[in-house]
Amino acid sequence: MTRTHRLAGRRTPAWALGLAGVAVLLLVVELAPRLGLVDARFLPPTSRILTALGERLGTPEFWTALGQTLTTWVTGLAISLVAGVVLGVVIGSVPVLRAVTASTIEFLRPVPSVALIPVAVLLYGTGMVSTLLLVVYASFWQVLVQVLSGVRDVDPVASDTARSYRFSTLTRIRTVVWPTTLPYAMTGLRLAASVALILTVTGELLIGTPGIGKLLGVAQSSGAVESMYAYVVVAGLLGVAVNVLARALEGRVLFWHPSVRGEVAA
Repeated sequence: MTRTHRLAGRRTPAWALGLAGVAVLLLVVELAPRLGLVDARFLPPTSRILTALGERLGTPEFWTALGQTLTTWVTGLAISLVAGVVLGVVIGSVPVLRAVTASTIEFLRPVPSVALIPVAVLLYGTGMVSTLLLVVYASFWQVLVQVLSGVRDVDPVASDTARSYRFSTLTRIRTVVWPTTLPYAMTGLRLAASVALILTVTGELLIGTPGIGKLLGVAQSSGAVESMYAYVVVAGLLGVAVNVLARALEGRVLFWHPSVRGEVAA
């Protein structure tokens, strides 16, 4: 066995390095207030944050809020995915539509979703629909732009062949456009899933929509610092879980794609 092979065999797994990084962060947060580097009133030690988190986990209020957050996230992501895929395929497949909508998309896409908060509150109050509007607006562009790129990447020879054989529009989309676009759509889904979660918690925090974000804001305004950081930890764990699930789904759906097969082989 060569030295290169031995080094490859000893390579530390990525998940182990990730856990090591989290452990170092937790240790720093534990020691910093205890050593007087930061004020413990504003950044409690890790042990106190985890204790508060354990207490929150034992309350029905927490689980109700978590369910509300996940409901808003799933609903917004589903709407964004369907709308982004359908409109992306339609617009991308028709050159005239793509040309007409290009400037509009580039104008609307950079608009921050939080700028729509006053409009959402005026239209729908502080209920879930207001936060849902922010989630859908932010996530939709992630999917749409990726799908448009996928449609544009379709092999022109395959597209011309389908036309020469007089494939119907639906058959051409199913057999030519969609196989090329699917990897792009999955990338859009993965990006949209994270963005949707961010906007869900942000909407709950700023608008007051029921959920984890609202509990975080209440804890902050009432001076319950340990509970506030506990909810921050929950939001972070949700983000990690969303990313892991999105990547797992991407791997299962794109098992045939060279990029996924390359990752598995590595």
